[in-house]
Amino acid sequence: MNFELDDKYLAIQGRAREFARSIAHLAPEADSMSTVHTGILENLRESGLSRLMVPAAYGGEHEKLDPLAICLVREALMAQCCHADSLFAMQGIGSYTINIAGSVEQREHWLPKIASAECLPAFALTEPDAGSDLKRVTTEIATDGDGFCLNGDKSFISNAGAASYFIVFARDGSDYSMVLVSADAAGIRVVPTPEIIAPHVMGEVQFDNVRIPATARLGSKGDGMRLVLATLGVFRVSVAGAAVGLAQAALEEAVRHTRTREQFGRPMIRLGPVAQMLADCWTEIEMARLITYRAACMAGEDSVKSVNYSSMAKLGASEMASRVVDRCVQVMGRFGLVVGTKMERLYRQARPMRIYEGASEVLRLGIAKELADRVP
Repeated sequence: MNFELDDKYLAIQGRAREFARSIAHLAPEADSMSTVHTGILENLRESGLSRLMVPAAYGGEHEKLDPLAICLVREALMAQCCHADSLFAMQGIGSYTINIAGSVEQREHWLPKIASAECLPAFALTEPDAGSDLKRVTTEIATDGDGFCLNGDKSFISNAGAASYFIVFARDGSDYSMVLVSADAAGIRVVPTPEIIAPHVMGEVQFDNVRIPATARLGSKGDGMRLVLATLGVFRVSVAGAAVGLAQAALEEAVRHTRTREQFGRPMIRLGPVAQMLADCWTEIEMARLITYRAACMAGEDSVKSVNYSSMAKLGASEMASRVVDRCVQVMGRFGLVVGTKMERLYRQARPMRIYEGASEVLRLGIAKELADRVP
């Protein structure tokens, strides 16, 4: 087994890190916004990184999506700017269903615009009463003449107010389906989400008798849950990549502080308790990085079959990031508590990662079920 990145991935990692450094000065402002930061978006377009989210046939960089490449980019972006990481991630999360189940017309119309970041997508799963338990969704599509009528409310939807279209998970009779709905369709209302601890481009989306054509369905009737799992198989592991990047950034901030600040006659990094915490942080980051890269490679082979490994990577890395950032704040003492510093931003941004795209407790249930089925 080769645990080193080859030249292809090193080049992608290098591009991502260079882009992340180029926008670092915009991060404090962008990470405080609940609307799209135009400077970050323009730079993302110029970087060409969104091409990683689309197959080459539609303007992408590779023949098919490469989850490891996506993880490497999210790792680099999250280390500098949560806003940039979110915009990049949503280009894939909100278009993957079109990629694997869309019609030729849907792919040709939307995927080139995703590759260039000309349009922003939204993936509408969560509802006020349906989070991790997607079988509780009440949004539904009903046959209406030669098309469908869509009704329901979605909540905490990333890109909601800025999206060009919504990929909507809805009841379809006794089944679940996915439909593609243009954001300018009549009957759609977007309401800003209440402010959260880590500001995010997010909103509540209401569908009130929205008329959509029969061609809006992605895949076949009843494919909804399968398409959700396929999307999570690829992009849940990318959350792990972002968590690794966040933790690495926190550790580097703490190391720089403890290397120069002296207490009890020596640099803090030479003090036993501080050194132990930092050593634990580095060790945990490297362990999370390894499972993340492995799960990403598996997702590239079969995103549905590998969903449990993506879940393990996301669980392990997001929990790790919270522990690491907490330790780093601790070793920085009062300097880690100052509002507006990078460490304070990282501390707030780490917490939601244990909830979105699969809360830790829900992931543990799925992993434990798979474990019970595997052991003879």
